Amino acid sequence: MIPLTEKTVRASFVNASRKEATDLTLPSGFADLDWTDLEYLGWRDPKLARRAYVVVPTLDADGEPGPAVAGVVLRQAEASPRHRAQCTWCQDVRLPADVLFYAAKRAGAAGRNGDTVGTLVCGGFECSDNVHVAPPEAYLGFDVEAARLERIASLRVRAAGFVENVRRAS
Repeated sequence: MIPLTEKTVRASFVNASRKEATDLTLPSGFADLDWTDLEYLGWRDPKLARRAYVVVPTLDADGEPGPAVAGVVLRQAEASPRHRAQCTWCQDVRLPADVLFYAAKRAGAAGRNGDTVGTLVCGGFECSDNVHVAPPEAYLGFDVEAARLERIASLRVRAAGFVENVRRAS
């Protein structure tokens, strides 16, 4: 992911008012983030218990991250899944943390009318860490590095797809 400035992050939100974007609390250590191993930036708001944010690079025609980003304000569901759920984005089966259900109001008039989109995501947004870990060797001759790179590319596509779904009117 390309390094982002505070101004870029705040301007990227597609489903937030200007006031919401101005008032959001950036993640602790934002100025010192290592952007090289991030597929997206995600964090929970330390001031608002059930609020979280993601900023995702938009993808070009080849599925590669471009210079533009789009941010989404998320709201954690009141209830937790009854069984351990799998993250929709990283699809890691050896999850180090809980998976939570987040909802995002759609952009524009649809969101103002209460239309939302939901997803199951790692509670602390550890997806980038999860996909960068080499998967176990599935069989003799299994290309671990190719599988790891495919997991990274798939995470980018799924996260960008969610944001694009939030952008769509319905």
